[in-house]
Amino acid sequence: GEEASGNPGNLKKGVVRNANVSPKGEEGDKKPTCMDVAKEDIKNNDRTSQQQLGDQNRTITSTQGVNNDIVKALDRITLQNIPSQTAPGFTAGAKKDYNLPLTVLTCTKACPHMAACGNVLFEGRTVQLGKLCCTGVETEDDEDTESVSSVEQASVEVSDGPTLHDSDLYIEIVKNTKSVPEYSEVAYPDYFGHIPPPFKEPILERPYGVQRTKIAQDIERLIHQSDIIDRVVYDLDNPNYTIPEEGDILKFNSKFESGNLRKVIQIRKNEYDLILNSDINSNHYHQWFYFEVSGMRPGVAYRFNIINCEKSNSQFNYGMQPLMYSVQEALNARPWWIRVGTDICYYKNHFSRSSVAAGGQKGKSYYTITFTVNFPHKDDVCYFAYHYPYTYSTLQMHLQKLESAHNPQQIYFRKDVLCETLSGNTCPLVTITAMPESNYYEHICQFRNRPYVFLSARVHPGETNASWVMKGTLEYLMSNNPTAQSLRESYIFKIVPMLNPDGVINGNHRCSLSGEDLNRQWQSPNPDLHPTIYHAKGLLQYLAAVKHLPLVYCDYHGHSRKKNVFMYGCSIKETVWHTSDNAASCDVVEDGGYRTLPKILSHIAPAFCMSSCSFVVEKSKESTARVVVWREIGVQRSYTMESTLCGCDQGKYKGLQIGTRELEEMGAKFCVGLLRLKRLTSPLEYNLPSSLLDFENDLIESNCKVTSPTTYVLDEDEPRFLEEVDYSAESNDDLDTELAENAGDYEPSAQEEVLSDSELSRTYLP
Repeated sequence: GEEASGNPGNLKKGVVRNANVSPKGEEGDKKPTCMDVAKEDIKNNDRTSQQQLGDQNRTITSTQGVNNDIVKALDRITLQNIPSQTAPGFTAGAKKDYNLPLTVLTCTKACPHMAACGNVLFEGRTVQLGKLCCTGVETEDDEDTESVSSVEQASVEVSDGPTLHDSDLYIEIVKNTKSVPEYSEVAYPDYFGHIPPPFKEPILERPYGVQRTKIAQDIERLIHQSDIIDRVVYDLDNPNYTIPEEGDILKFNSKFESGNLRKVIQIRKNEYDLILNSDINSNHYHQWFYFEVSGMRPGVAYRFNIINCEKSNSQFNYGMQPLMYSVQEALNARPWWIRVGTDICYYKNHFSRSSVAAGGQKGKSYYTITFTVNFPHKDDVCYFAYHYPYTYSTLQMHLQKLESAHNPQQIYFRKDVLCETLSGNTCPLVTITAMPESNYYEHICQFRNRPYVFLSARVHPGETNASWVMKGTLEYLMSNNPTAQSLRESYIFKIVPMLNPDGVINGNHRCSLSGEDLNRQWQSPNPDLHPTIYHAKGLLQYLAAVKHLPLVYCDYHGHSRKKNVFMYGCSIKETVWHTSDNAASCDVVEDGGYRTLPKILSHIAPAFCMSSCSFVVEKSKESTARVVVWREIGVQRSYTMESTLCGCDQGKYKGLQIGTRELEEMGAKFCVGLLRLKRLTSPLEYNLPSSLLDFENDLIESNCKVTSPTTYVLDEDEPRFLEEVDYSAESNDDLDTELAENAGDYEPSAQEEVLSDSELSRTYLP
């Protein structure tokens, strides 16, 4: 395809820009071009655009030098209150290369412009695609040119199916997405798309003493308060707040779908404290973040402290890094999220939670995520996120692309609306299976009598990795792979890919708009407050009533504390063994088939770890999807599949942080595991030899290290000083109790000393 041949203009703030692309045949083999555009030309060409953007108070700054002086990159698309008519002389000039999920850009000396497009959103809001102004384009050396071609090769390996990203379609979908703050912008990564980088990202090794140093620096704030700038540079609570115009201050933004950043305070020249929003209609669950930073300088170490986290430990202490997306890099044909940051740690700070925010408990502390970043480009626009973002609009775009690309003669694909959410967004329900071979009676009967598999995901908005696993599942089920065709012929798939659309849209970490954890509402869901859970459970009850009980139910989640991918299942026997003092005399008889699918996955999926699986049903989990579907609906193979936010410590990916490629692969391998499960449960149908009839028992018995009758040995994912709090997707975060003061530290004695000092000067965050 084409190669990127231009960079964006030097903009302080602006809307996402797009540019004309030349035909493949003309520019496909050319190297990126360097442009030298005078300051006067830029000002003249930008005059019309500035008038259109006047009410946004955004201006075009003077250009930087050419060659190595990097200009400010694209910002984002803005949904503005402007007339829908197109300004004279504005023309649409975007062309997609659908072989890459990437808009390829080519510069001309005159700045092309984009027209306002689309229908009205939120009473007169339209999507304004601004111009792309090319001033000082960064020179790409030979290595960068080679990396472009390697990106193209790598992108082919990601998926052999149709490209699911379409920027124009994304904008059309955004216009119909309803959010509480009525977002007026679209984040550039969501518009431009993400492809996995063609390199591995190892788990970060943390140098000894980092946390001691960070806490000591925090104490210095209290001792030498005159050295602290303490200036608010971003504040969602104050709508009249104006952004400082000084050139050396970073500028922040989170007013886009799934964004979460409430307030930013400049502490030192290159250090900023960040405060996150709680979940809507809640006063806690601060963990998910997604925000934009601009106005940076290269070669400067910027420290970011997210100071109101609540969990008492995190994988940030064990090698996980936050994610960053650079617009400048994307324009240089590297449109991907990468793991960044040094001196990363997660520790208890000196801010106390109010009794209201702490659920009535006094004295509970907040925790800090701190990381340091060196930006590679001057005046770039970068985005940071807790994990790879996957918005509701992205899901709708992917579903539409899958629907339009499938072969209706071969694949039965139907997208229904399960229900509407509290905000009025639709919750999609997808049905996938194979079309019957013909209209003959026996073929129609076989079509109707296929067993069901019910899948769901993203009940917790901050667990974006669950959506990437679901994307892998959906793409595999819709592929032309012969195994996928066999799978479609074997099952009818009912899939709810996003159980909590409102929470995802509004940047929540765990709750819906009702302020409740939807994965605690399965026992008695309220049709008004929890519509997605109410109707998903109703559909499962209906399938059971018409004698089509699903063979498998699986709810995809993310895990913030453990590594690898693993499952939670349900077993009466293992639960009794786990809870009974007289376990040896237990006479519970139970089919061990619930272990089969996890064991299959441990053999075929490199990220899956059987030793982390558990099949015990705890009292605190009785209202979760997994337990209710098992106990009330009667699905024996009812699971929660947990994917790490960090990485793997075993198998093929040992020592590597997990990426979207590995997550999507896990979704595809789950499908392969279902086909093997089908062959094990129906061996005669596949004419398998009798020697394989005992394969299920062999799978269960092989490689078992059993020291007690409960389950496999649960190897510790982390060193033993980690507190024994289960941060699974099903855990009660609001009931977490703090154990050791040094729970999240590599240097326990140091933290104990520091915390005892900081206790003397506690302050309160609202």
